[in-house]
Amino acid sequence: MSAYTARIGAAVAAGCAIALLYPATPAGAAGSVHLSKIYYDSPGPDNRSTSSLNGEYVQIKNSTSRGASLKGWVLVDASNHKYTFPSYTLGAGKTVTVRTGIGSDTSATKYQDRRAYVWNNDADKATLRKTGGSTVDTCSYNSSRVDYKLC
Repeated sequence: MSAYTARIGAAVAAGCAIALLYPATPAGAAGSVHLSKIYYDSPGPDNRSTSSLNGEYVQIKNSTSRGASLKGWVLVDASNHKYTFPSYTLGAGKTVTVRTGIGSDTSATKYQDRRAYVWNNDADKATLRKTGGSTVDTCSYNSSRVDYKLC
């Protein structure tokens, strides 16, 4: 065995020994709050009806093991249409749907209460930001051949 091979073997052994000093990450500790789907081209004609406007939506998923306060978080498109979350906690493992049109908010669905479309039918970018303005996640699409984008 060459001296070089011996040094490599010693380095690998040292790395393994150091790794044993740190505990494994507990199951369920990883995760994030992130954009999961944009349904940007609602079914049927774009006639600004409540059902058509609410057919356009963004889903945000909390894949962590704890609830996440979204109070003051902002969902914005490339044209700067903003939706700001009121006092709201997204439960662990839960998804919230943010619909463009008018409706009554629930724990699973929030409404932007708009009378016009937000998401372009061919290309746009969704950005989710924390209260202070830092970006949590983005999701872009550039296609008129499908109606939604999985982020």
